[in-house]
Amino acid sequence: MNRSDYRLLVVLDQEMNMRKAAERLFVSQPALSQRLQSIEKEWQQPLFLRSQKGLTLTPAGEMVVQLAKEILSKEESVVEKIQSMDSKVYGTLKIACASIVGQNWLPKVLKRFVEKNPHARISLITGWSSEILQAVYDGDVHIGIIRGTPEWKGPKMHLFQDQLYLVDRDIERIEDLHKTSRPFIQFKSDSTYYQEIQDWWNQQFHITPRQSILVDQIETCKQMALNGIGYAILPSITLTGSEKNIHKIPLHSEKEMALKRDTWLLGYQSSFDLPQVEAFSQVVQEYLIEMNVTH
Repeated sequence: MNRSDYRLLVVLDQEMNMRKAAERLFVSQPALSQRLQSIEKEWQQPLFLRSQKGLTLTPAGEMVVQLAKEILSKEESVVEKIQSMDSKVYGTLKIACASIVGQNWLPKVLKRFVEKNPHARISLITGWSSEILQAVYDGDVHIGIIRGTPEWKGPKMHLFQDQLYLVDRDIERIEDLHKTSRPFIQFKSDSTYYQEIQDWWNQQFHITPRQSILVDQIETCKQMALNGIGYAILPSITLTGSEKNIHKIPLHSEKEMALKRDTWLLGYQSSFDLPQVEAFSQVVQEYLIEMNVTH
């Protein structure tokens, strides 16, 4: 088996569908089927079972696919080490990033990184902070960018802190929440963010909101609030300043401290030693210095 055979097996395992796998591999379905038959003949075992619902790995297939993943991973590691001998930055920068940061902060930093390191590649996944932390733990990515205050013993860099605001078209003061019948629009988030909001609400009111709406995405939550459907609690990273006819009330704790949320970059030291990760860290530090100067 060669490298393309290993990649073929990994893609089939990911898609579990011949048509979708063929599209990703830029081959026809008959050609893909023929190549798979040749691989199975080489192993003298069926690796996938075919049905109308798609593909299913056989026990032998599970072992061979795992071997394929390990070989491709080791090959990528060797390539990165060889390329690190060059002064140019090569390799793939694997980032897992909290969705809200991936939408509002990260694109500006990645633009600078790509301009300075045109030979590097980027692999980016987004999700909840709990998912990002797990991806870093499992070694699926080089670095993670998460919200909240993580328990992390490895290297980490504080990126920024943003204020939480109550956003609404009608409500002008926090005290008005006692008498409003407007719905509280919330977005699905990781448990730490949800708990912070719940703790603040309980400190202020000791009762649950009269009405609430739960949406999947923070951007949906924001747009519903901006269009007057109800009120929402949003971090300042999502507010550009161009919002019109909207009240933005900063949240404070019982001790009159501003309610804020931190964002961190973290990873294992072995990842920060890679040239592409080191180059990204430098770009981040330069960007943070510039932001502090302008603010």
